Amino acid sequence: MKISSRFRSAAVAVIAAAGVSFASAAHADSGSIRFSVYKAAFFIGGSGGEGTLTFHGRRYPISIGGISGGLAFGASKTYFQGKVRNIRRARDVTGVYGAAGGGGALGRGAQVIVMTNDKGARLELTGRQVGLQVNADLSGMSIGLR
Repeated sequence: MKISSRFRSAAVAVIAAAGVSFASAAHADSGSIRFSVYKAAFFIGGSGGEGTLTFHGRRYPISIGGISGGLAFGASKTYFQGKVRNIRRARDVTGVYGAAGGGGALGRGAQVIVMTNDKGARLELTGRQVGLQVNADLSGMSIGLR
């Protein structure tokens, strides 16, 4: 059985492309992140905060900003901590993350959230919330390196 050289070349190209994409995914790494966010809302809300990304033994200061819209009112502060996955360098964590959710806190509450940015960085966070906050909204959060 004789295989044409075009077919063989195409098969080699497909295998090489699959290998490169698998290798790049295998080289992605993870870090830890910790930040606090102040949020205030009356239907439209805003949030801001700061924290630290720890990646390959180095600490990077980060800033947080955000906006939300929907059924939301109150004010709170949330302390988040967790993992950042699928990053190759610290700046991969920067970008816009979106989420839809609902919840509330009177005094104290807890949150769990998973979000991804356009670079593929995945935040897996747990948080403890303090304040009075009720929400069923769409929200976006932006993370930047300072």
